[in-house]
Amino acid sequence: MNENLKKKIENIIENNDVCLFMKGTPEVPQCGFSLAVSNVLKHLKVDFKGINVLEDNEIREGIKEYSDWPTIPQLYYKKKFLGGCDIVKEMFEKGELQKTLNIK
Repeated sequence: MNENLKKKIENIIENNDVCLFMKGTPEVPQCGFSLAVSNVLKHLKVDFKGINVLEDNEIREGIKEYSDWPTIPQLYYKKKFLGGCDIVKEMFEKGELQKTLNIK
């Protein structure tokens, strides 16, 4: 990964406490997995930044390398990679996501 792309991704992650790299936007998700994670965050009333990877192929491929995770969506909280759709849904069902995001 080139240094400019790495800095671009790090800048997004550092400037947003809750950041979802997704296909589409929170308002109009473009895949079922992105829709599922976005809906979990909306259900929990979490203020999050959605990054539409379909608008920037460099970020779309770069985020996979950055996190060493092959799929999108990818959820970050306070600069830490939490996981993709299955992991986020499992964390939510177990109450772990709420604890991680400090939701009472």
